[in-house]
Amino acid sequence: MTQIQLSDAQSVILSTACAREDGMVFPVTASLKGGAVGNVCKSLLKHGLIEEIVATDLNTVWRHDEERGPLTLRATALAYSTLGITDDPEEQPERQPAPEPSHRRTGTKQEAVIAMLRAEGGATIDEIVAATKWAPHTARGFLSGALKKKLRLTITSEKVEGRGRCYQIENKPPVTFR
Repeated sequence: MTQIQLSDAQSVILSTACAREDGMVFPVTASLKGGAVGNVCKSLLKHGLIEEIVATDLNTVWRHDEERGPLTLRATALAYSTLGITDDPEEQPERQPAPEPSHRRTGTKQEAVIAMLRAEGGATIDEIVAATKWAPHTARGFLSGALKKKLRLTITSEKVEGRGRCYQIENKPPVTFR
């Protein structure tokens, strides 16, 4: 199966949905303006990463359908596996993946660091520096800026004997204020 490459906005919306217990996309916590949320959701639908379901809460309506009524969006099993949350092949849907857009970059440093932080035991600043060839202050800035603030990922850290301070992405839903 080919790997689906996600834009930053797609990653934020999908990560937030997958972090929620019910997997719902709405309410969207990303700070996107205008029709950007709609465009991102359409793209995620096209890739099979989210699906339309009947909305039970009218505050989360995506669109209205004549037959089914109000609809909302929910993350699919493919979304969880794309984000690396589950590796269970039985939980993945029986779909052919959409072709990858040719304008997306693969093998980025951001992608590598996120994979390191999702791995068992996480990663230390020294390990991130070795993998990315960044200076230590750049690696720390990346964790707090790009991952915590921009992507709204929850980064935890703990001191591990013989290894030092290890950072890891926590799979808890972000706090939203209404």
